[in-house]
Order: sequence, then structure tokens, then C-alpha cells
Amino acid sequence: MANFAVINPASGETLAEYPEATAAEVEAALAQTQQTYREWSRNTTVAERAALAARLAALFDERKDELGAIINREMGKPLDQAIGEAEFSGAIAAAFANNAEQWLADEPLEVEDGLKSFFRFQGIGVILGIMPWNYPYYQVARFAVPNLILGNTVILKHASQCPESALALQQLFLDAGFPEGAYVNVFASHEQLSTMIADDRVQGVSLTGSERAGAIVAEQAGKHLKKCVLELGGSDVFLVLDTADLDHAVEHAVGGRMENTGQACNGSKRIVVMDHLYDAFSQKFLEAIGGQSYGEHFGPMSSAGATKTLTGQVSSALEQGASLLVGDNSPDGNVYTPSVIGDVTPAMDVYSQELFGPVAQLYRVSSDEEAIELANSSPYGLGSVIICDDLDRAERVGNQLDVGMVFIGAAGLEGADVPFGGVKKSGYGRELGKVGMLEFANKKLFRFAG
Repeated sequence: MANFAVINPASGETLAEYPEATAAEVEAALAQTQQTYREWSRNTTVAERAALAARLAALFDERKDELGAIINREMGKPLDQAIGEAEFSGAIAAAFANNAEQWLADEPLEVEDGLKSFFRFQGIGVILGIMPWNYPYYQVARFAVPNLILGNTVILKHASQCPESALALQQLFLDAGFPEGAYVNVFASHEQLSTMIADDRVQGVSLTGSERAGAIVAEQAGKHLKKCVLELGGSDVFLVLDTADLDHAVEHAVGGRMENTGQACNGSKRIVVMDHLYDAFSQKFLEAIGGQSYGEHFGPMSSAGATKTLTGQVSSALEQGASLLVGDNSPDGNVYTPSVIGDVTPAMDVYSQELFGPVAQLYRVSSDEEAIELANSSPYGLGSVIICDDLDRAERVGNQLDVGMVFIGAAGLEGADVPFGGVKKSGYGRELGKVGMLEFANKKLFRFAG
């Protein structure tokens, strides 16, 4: 089997295979992106490049049905969610296009000697992107679009199970008017990625993926003095502290856990409920999770490997004393029944693991301090959700969480121009918004003598 293949996770059928890149193709990608950086990026304005991103945004929307069908086949995302991802990717491209001139405007500096001084934000060269399968368009859009507007060029290595979405993306950028060599897709192997990271033509690396992959890429990038941005795993908490609207809390806990069939790095994986609400909340939550329907609310797991990993993690938790509160941990092919496990203790492996699929962990706590301690016990620190009618209390609790994002009052508060990222083993750096646009910028200082 080819390394890059479309295997429909709903049926297990191999639909298409693509050959791995040759050494000559890797060299061509490096040479072409470097040449385009020198000849195109340096001779165009932010406004001109932003106009291409605006065209890209329109193409995402025009082709959303076709794009949605591709990732439905590749990784099993329900079709409405798949189309929605294409739409959101377009919204991201539009947000960067609309805000680029403001975000990249020269930044005056107030300095003691009074000399005219400012930062000017420019590209640094070729940036290598290593992207995951769970959001095949969204992850690429939020990485590639700001870098291209900034003036960088991009080599994109997509997940091995996403070759058709990878090719569709490359065509989108070309059709939007970006020149050959601005965005180049490469079906690269791990060894070829190492070669590219070491190459002097590559100036930075952005990876969204597993903690293990992030550690390898960070080590290689550091060895060769390359800047990198890592968006890795998460085991986000959903804290229910106090609310008069339990149905709202349950709705968002279910939505936060079930988005993308539970395969989201910032999904609400640990549901933590205050003691006085626990019994009423858990009854409603378990009923809601048990009522999720295949095809409407969730799809198959993305692959046989993903299904095996999740099933093994839950089996281990049950062997170590956890309870299965809803679900059966007996997938039918790659269709995994949404589940909730309880009675998890710090001694269990699952306490510090990320469950990448439709399985929630349910915890009872008796104080804000206990909730904070539980939340911060994870090696991950991506996002969080706090449900609490007292917004000051919610903010105080959020202030003590070791996470990159705190959503108060609801799950799913991401936005096309809202920064995204975490701390601890969830990685470092940010994507989206102005801060995301400046990750791979040369913050060039200008000073005038008088």
C-alpha cells in the first residue's frame, strides 16, 4: 500500500493511492518556493497578497460541497460538518485578507533617545507546514494564509490519509492567483521532512499533530536553529461550577465532546462538575451522550488505527478500575459508540492521557480549588470551558488554569480571527489573529539618526 492513500473509514475500502515524493520532487519544492520568495514575495505588497487571499476565501465557499465530500471519504467527517469546515476555512482566509494591512502596519516604538524607530513586519522565507488529518482544510488555512500574506512561501506536507484534500488545497491556492512556488504540496516521508528541516532554504516549521511528532520536529528544528510553532494534543476540562440552566451546560458539554466525532485537540474531554449539580447533570449528560446517532451527530473514527488506540485506552482504564457509565467500548468496524467513563483516579493511565474519540471522562468535585487542581493535573494545557452564572468567579477560576484558552459560558467560542494555542505539552506559539500572523515574521527594526 502506498504511504498516501484514501481509505474510507466507514467501509475500510481503499479508494485511491498516491506515490511518495521522489528526492527530485523534494528538491524541486525547495528550489521553487525559495525562488518564489525572492522574486514574488519581495516584489508584491501586503495589499496585493491579501487580495489573493480574499479570492481564496471565495473559492472555499464556491467549492465547499466538493471539498466536503473529499474529507468525508478521507477521514469520515459527517458531510454537513465537512462542508462547514470548508466554509470556516474560507472565513479564516477572509479574516486575514481583511485585517492584514492593519495587523502588518509599521509599529512605532517610543524610545528614550527620541530617534524615529519602528518595527516593520516582513516574511522570512520558506516555511514548512506539517498538517493533521482531523481538520484537513481548517488547519492548513490558518497556517498557510497568514504566511503567504506576510510574504513567506509554503511547503505543505499533509497527513498520509489526506492526499486528495491536499491536492485540492494546492489547486485552490493556484486558482486564487498565487504563483507557482508560493504554496507547494509534497507527499513527503518522515526522512524527507528531516531533510527539508535541515535545509538552509527552510526558515521555519509549523506542526499540528501529536505530542510525539511535535517533540521530534522541535528537536530537529532546534538543532538547525529554525523557529517552530507546535499545536499538539489536549485534554481540555469543561468545568460546571454553578448554573441555573443545566440544559445549556449539558448541551455544550455534549457539543464540546462530540465535535468531529470527538477528534478535536481542544475538545471537552474531561467533564468536571461541582458536587451540588453532579447528580442532575450526570443523568442528563449520560442520556444525551447515549442518544447520539451515527450519521447525524457523529461519523466513523478516522481510521482502524485510531479506533484500536481508543479502544485500548478505554479497556486499560476499565481494567484499572474505571467505570463505563454509557457505551460499550465494542466498535463495529470504525464506528465507536459514544461513551462516558467515571471513577477515574490519578493512579490510572487514562488520568493523564488524551482520548481522541467520542469518550468523555466525568468527574465530581466539591470546591473551586479541587476543580482547579484537577484541571491543572493534566500534562496538557490547550483550552477550557467554564460554566458559571457568576462571571467574576468564572474569570477568577480561569485565571488559575494552566491553559492557553478559557471559554466562559459556552463551548465552541473559536473564531476566524481569534488566536488559538496552548501551553505545557499542548505546544507553543499561536495561530489565527494578529499574534498568529506574526509567528513567522521578521520583526525588522528601523532607526533613523535624526
